[in-house]
Amino acid sequence: MIDPSITKFPKVTVILRGYTYEQVRCVVKNMVGTRLRAVEVAMNTTDAAKIIEGVSREFGDEVLVGAGTVISSVRANAAVEAGARFALSPICFTQEIFSICKANGLMTVPSAFSPSEVWNMFEMGADIVKVFPAGTLGPKYVRDIQAPLNPMPIMVVGGVNGDNCQEFFDNGASYAGIGSGIFDPKHIIEADDAGLKADIEAFEQKVRW
Repeated sequence: MIDPSITKFPKVTVILRGYTYEQVRCVVKNMVGTRLRAVEVAMNTTDAAKIIEGVSREFGDEVLVGAGTVISSVRANAAVEAGARFALSPICFTQEIFSICKANGLMTVPSAFSPSEVWNMFEMGADIVKVFPAGTLGPKYVRDIQAPLNPMPIMVVGGVNGDNCQEFFDNGASYAGIGSGIFDPKHIIEADDAGLKADIEAFEQKVRW
């Protein structure tokens, strides 16, 4: 089984929101054996918990499966029950969410926007802090905030794609979360194996791993 610890956390996480179980399964199936080894299923997706549970059971030894849009203790508990290995959010975590995740062994990836929010999330126990929306802030923002605060495990999400992902890494980001910036949505909707494989291969060629 993939080690979800900070030292082994996959460099790129695939973000899937609003897709069916069959569509998510097809994406994850095509991720197996590639450099894309983590997937986030957004909790505001219909049947998100069942999707996480299903793909975790089938592919959890090869792909790290987590929950996204964890914005409440209810969703945090649902993520735990579904077998998620990590939890992400578009907002800062509350202490209650941290406590639920830590008690159940989930890696925590809350979101932050300002340097104060980034620092506070780490002080509260975040494993990784998600800077969101990174595309609005730009790659240099990551370097700028780490200059006074020192290097930190930052994940960039929002507006990140194959064309700018490496620039974020070059500016100090450790991780990236990407959805539509990797795949043609039509390939996901149609569960197009060949199209998904081509999307992954094209993305992999744009990043120095």
